[in-house]
Amino acid sequence: MTKTTISAIIDRLGVTRYTWTIWILVGLALVFDGYDYIIVAYTMPQMAQEWGLTKVQTGSLASWSMLGVVIGGVIAGMCSDRFGRKKTLAFFVAFYSLLTFPIYFAPSFAVFAMLRIISGIGIGACIPVAITLASENFPTKNRGFFTAATLCFYGWGWVLGGIVALNVVPVYGWRVCFLIGGLPALYAIFILYKLPESMAWLIGKGREAEAIEIIKRMEKVATGKSGEWLPGSIVLPAPAKKVGVSALFSSGYVKATIGVWLLYFMSMFIIYGVTSWMPTLLVERGYGLVLGYSFSILQNLVGSIGGFATGFVADIIGRRKNVIISFLFTAAAILLLGSVTGKWPVLIIAVLVGVCMQYANGGALPLMTEIYPTEFRNTGVSWAQSFGRIAGFLSPLVVGYVQQVGLDFSNTMKMFAFPAIICVLVSVFLIVETKGRTVDSVVGIKA
Repeated sequence: MTKTTISAIIDRLGVTRYTWTIWILVGLALVFDGYDYIIVAYTMPQMAQEWGLTKVQTGSLASWSMLGVVIGGVIAGMCSDRFGRKKTLAFFVAFYSLLTFPIYFAPSFAVFAMLRIISGIGIGACIPVAITLASENFPTKNRGFFTAATLCFYGWGWVLGGIVALNVVPVYGWRVCFLIGGLPALYAIFILYKLPESMAWLIGKGREAEAIEIIKRMEKVATGKSGEWLPGSIVLPAPAKKVGVSALFSSGYVKATIGVWLLYFMSMFIIYGVTSWMPTLLVERGYGLVLGYSFSILQNLVGSIGGFATGFVADIIGRRKNVIISFLFTAAAILLLGSVTGKWPVLIIAVLVGVCMQYANGGALPLMTEIYPTEFRNTGVSWAQSFGRIAGFLSPLVVGYVQQVGLDFSNTMKMFAFPAIICVLVSVFLIVETKGRTVDSVVGIKA
């Protein structure tokens, strides 16, 4: 009897309609996730005015959800590795949606903060689960592109948030934006019925028959017919000696874990500091609500180009080299943004910063999914994301503080060049190359 692995099957079939279906189904969950997170950035000026908030309190509007995001990321990995990727994703999509809806009725800053912390648990849980589920269904030679491109959906959620706010806030007020944020709960039901479970996870749990049924569906989509699969024909990779959080710091993984954690922390500090405050800073500089919001929408929309490009380039030149180059360009673009003057030069360079940020962050994603085996892959991804979200909590507060003590727009932007340089150094000394590594072949990273 011929034996094979899940990775070998996926690699043999290549990119098919099944691949694109997985990408879109997972991606839509991230669109709604991105909307529910970013909508705060577009309603910060109105909430600050209604509740009479200081600059630091205004910055905290974008930070409260990050407390929940950290918690969500931590528990999502363990839930996903135990109960399955699909069920965990569907549950947390419903969770963050149903907890965003009540913000429409929030009577005060304190109630808003409480609801955002709780809904943030779901927001934080979805990204690592979605990225892990998607990456386990992509061919090895295309995985860098598809994994990075999957995160573009999250950015498109930010674009959606800006479009909704631009049309809703002036007419109906900021609260309706959160009412709309409750609608994705319906998509959770769709996920349960339409999204296949990860075959790698099913095999790891001894559910080979279910994995074979999915394989047959893949083959029919790709070739028009399915093969005969006997029980025991799919080979399991050698089981990991450890599982859970302790495995992330075991021999063979500790250096890679530290490197990825630092890389993602600094990347999140840049992205969430810039994107959370940019609409408000532009409005305060006299750009007006329409122009300020339109620019932020454009920044996130064009930024998705970086997300697509980084995965494509990473599959060609390698993950490590791609990350080093991307954060060098990010630092340069940020310094340029802090140096230019004039309305249109600022807007043009700020769009460039958006592209560079998304390119750099997307370049780090394949590393997360490729350095850990199936048994604790989602735990590894989720803990790295959770650690990074701590920076997402701190960054808007730091920007609020430096604004409150008098730092101007230019110097505030230049501040973000430092974490970009740190990312370059981390990539040089701590990151190892994972290009070409199949999801079944991970048995330890020897750095």
